[in-house]
Amino acid sequence: MNRKKLNFILQKGEGQYVEFKESLNSSLSKEIVSFANASGGRIFLGVSDKNKVNGIVVTNKLKSQIQDLVRNCEPNIEISFEEFENVLIINIKEGKNKPYSCSSGFYLRVGPNSQKMKRDEIFEMIKKSSQFSFDDSYVNLEENFDNELFINFLRENKINSDLDSKSILKSMNLIDSQDRFSNASILLFGRDLKKVCLSAYLECVLFKGSNRSEVLDRKKIEGTLFNQLKEGLIFLKKHLKVRYEFPDEKRREIYDVPLRALEEALVNALIHRDYSIKGANISLFIYEDRVEVISPGGLAPGLDESDFGKISIRRNELIADIFSKTGYVEKIGSGIKRMKELCLKQNNPEPVYSLKSFFIITFPFLAKKSFERVNVGKNQPKTSQKPAKNQRKEMILERIKKGFFRKRSFADELGMNKSTIESDLDELKSEGKIEFIGSKKGGKWIYKK
Repeated sequence: MNRKKLNFILQKGEGQYVEFKESLNSSLSKEIVSFANASGGRIFLGVSDKNKVNGIVVTNKLKSQIQDLVRNCEPNIEISFEEFENVLIINIKEGKNKPYSCSSGFYLRVGPNSQKMKRDEIFEMIKKSSQFSFDDSYVNLEENFDNELFINFLRENKINSDLDSKSILKSMNLIDSQDRFSNASILLFGRDLKKVCLSAYLECVLFKGSNRSEVLDRKKIEGTLFNQLKEGLIFLKKHLKVRYEFPDEKRREIYDVPLRALEEALVNALIHRDYSIKGANISLFIYEDRVEVISPGGLAPGLDESDFGKISIRRNELIADIFSKTGYVEKIGSGIKRMKELCLKQNNPEPVYSLKSFFIITFPFLAKKSFERVNVGKNQPKTSQKPAKNQRKEMILERIKKGFFRKRSFADELGMNKSTIESDLDELKSEGKIEFIGSKKGGKWIYKK
């Protein structure tokens, strides 16, 4: 340990592999057990929950007290100490004889929390431990790791460090002591994900009607898990209906399903899918009345339907830990509750779940009556909340960029005359932002970069 490494760890904060504690207390054994039952980790004594080094007096007596706590855990847990300035670091290895318990029960590390579990649940999880080993299995694929993507990830998420890339990767457990890259590192920052998982892609399909009899659009999205999330959201925006509200002159977009809820569902699928299942990928299906997000693997081992939404077990700890550094994951274990709240807030029905060999989340659309577009049709009264010219022009540009702008339907949607929209188009054309190509009937507007 040195000052650069410690500063980097303090900046990242607590997570799957790091716990901060100001002083020794009875809860320490709980944290040690939780790391031993997961993938190991480190406890920093002398550091507050706010990532501030307050320091602690490191003595042989203190170490002896910690060893006494560990001896009371069952079975025996292997730990080691490391000192740096006035911080005592307790290193806990992943246990080989799971499950481990302390005087207050069995615990498992889930993100920055130590979660209490029943012994039977942990035992069942260990019986199927092969499903938990995929993302933290290490392979010699350095040539497939895109270091530029990783550096961009650090920059975009404001993770600053004076350390070199390999040292940062080791601190995140993305490479091991032998400089082998984890499967997670390739899924997150690799050039070719097929090197570790042939089915690590997202399939997006738009269907006509409420079944799969006719396909209107299909896209296979490859690349890193972050790219799959980004492109999946673009596919949703392209094909979901949207209406606009203008409270206080500020535009608000209302889609068939809240986009934030769908983003949450995609993040959960990417983090929790079982990558060891061959020939099965994540699917995003859009029908005329619903959206489905389908992920291979069902519930994590050790959980049943009665635990759903109450207990969180992360099938891919490394992937989840990296996603937790981004803005996509707000709070570990609260995704199910948040999706429900987002849908109900928009007056959508609650999501429906299927928890068998595939984890399926179904998002029903808003009822047609509550989702009628504002002032559709010539004979309806015009709204008093019309967007200003600059707002209209911005909306027109967005539609043209996405490739589905129609002058008449856009005018009807806003309850405005078609001549007003034609005037906006003329202005955008004179400003050099758009151009009309093709014949008058079969042509289209395009965005000029």
